[in-house]
Amino acid sequence: MATTTAVTRSRDDRVLGGVCAGIARRYGWKPRNVRLAFIASCILPGPQFLLYLALWVFLPEG
Repeated sequence: MATTTAVTRSRDDRVLGGVCAGIARRYGWKPRNVRLAFIASCILPGPQFLLYLALWVFLPEG
């Protein structure tokens, strides 16, 4: 598994926008764990979903 120097959206391992898979690839984590952490964080109050949408729009596809 190759890590990149910048966070980019995943082209191959995407469920919705490739954001979680891109973050996982950058840091060498499993995409499933990042997705589960995101879903768990949505239970807490805060702008998590808006942050995901912003990352989906602004992160380049890699």
